[in-house]
Amino acid sequence: MGNLQFLLRQHVGAPCEPVVKSGDKVKKGTLIAVPAGLGANIFSSVYGTVQDVVGDRIIIEPDKVQEEEFVPIQDGSHLDMVKEAGIVGMGGAGFPTGVKLGTDLNGGYILVNAVECEPGLYHNIRQIEDNIEMTLKGVKYCMEISNAAKAVFAIKAKNKKAVETLRKAVHDEDNIFIHLLPDIYPMGEERAVVREVLGKLLDPTQLPSAADSIVVNVETALRVAEAIDLKKPCFSKNLTVIGKLHGGNAPHVYMDVPVGTSVEELIERSGGIDGVYGEVIMGGPFTGHSTALDAPITKTTGGIIVTMEFPDLHGAPVGLLICACAGNEARMREVCTKMNGNVVSVGTCKNAFEMKNGTLKCQDPGNCPGQAQKCLQFKKDRAEYIIIGNCSDCSNTVMGSAPKMKLKVFHLTDHVMRTIGHPLYRRLTVSKQEAQLPNGK
Repeated sequence: MGNLQFLLRQHVGAPCEPVVKSGDKVKKGTLIAVPAGLGANIFSSVYGTVQDVVGDRIIIEPDKVQEEEFVPIQDGSHLDMVKEAGIVGMGGAGFPTGVKLGTDLNGGYILVNAVECEPGLYHNIRQIEDNIEMTLKGVKYCMEISNAAKAVFAIKAKNKKAVETLRKAVHDEDNIFIHLLPDIYPMGEERAVVREVLGKLLDPTQLPSAADSIVVNVETALRVAEAIDLKKPCFSKNLTVIGKLHGGNAPHVYMDVPVGTSVEELIERSGGIDGVYGEVIMGGPFTGHSTALDAPITKTTGGIIVTMEFPDLHGAPVGLLICACAGNEARMREVCTKMNGNVVSVGTCKNAFEMKNGTLKCQDPGNCPGQAQKCLQFKKDRAEYIIIGNCSDCSNTVMGSAPKMKLKVFHLTDHVMRTIGHPLYRRLTVSKQEAQLPNGK
């Protein structure tokens, strides 16, 4: 095990402030950084010695021998223990869970996001299959803390083993149910979960609390149970490694990986990179970002993907269609550059709503109003290719007009989908509706 790097910002909010210095000995569970405003505690995930505290991170050299024991958090109210444990949204958003669960739902809903929205990732589903007891405990604690009367697991119907595991687990639970979702992107977006489960479409500026609900990622629920039952700080992460690896493109699912572990170490554990590759992505194909091999994983890292090489567009003119459901303009331009394309036009999906912080949110995630106008603009700007990052339905509408204008289409995720053997995002071939279980059981 090489040195571990703990980024001081692993959550929504401000970077944490270090409370250790170079030379300090630490244990698994030692508090090493605390919030400076909105944030969450950061703990060492190993026994070792602090090598340096520099800029945006703390670097720890692990001891050769690692003990299983960890430094427990202090006892207290269940909400206080969640805050003390430093739990954040483990699905990628990273909002401090202690703040989220501090909302009094007055009998509302905990919506458990078990969608595993990004293609190629499998760790959330594996958690349900292998650790449903602790996961269910965490959901019940979330209900208790937030004063929720009901909980609903939102999960794709295609995950049959996980669905059956859930059905058995909640069969005798009077207030916990299952809602099945279709296999389209982005069913795991927070407001999409609220819309599908509760039938309420929130404005981009509204939080789920406007629908008397809190959305909690399935791994976040597990960490809540660990904090309360085991007094365990949040210092490990479940994730998937997949892609152009020796041994094939099957996913490698890892549970309880120490936060701070390098991308390279996890890739090597999975067989190592197989020959020439395109890029390494941290996160999922849609919303992830390119990363370096020496980069550390954080509490929000869900995936590490090694991709095949990019196609070469030989300097051809390209239009970019920016979507709120995937990479931002900078990411789209990066992919275009790696494909040796020349950006001549940029458009934004009609459904994309610009927030005050400059980010985009979809007005109705997964439901697209059509993109013919944008494609026409790309054609007028003399683009030969367009690169899209759109959701399943939006990609479908692009394909209804772009080929007729002789525009060649690439999706932001194409190099990933080809690498892992997943269908490309073009035409929508499945229904956007899914038949539900009797009485949600």
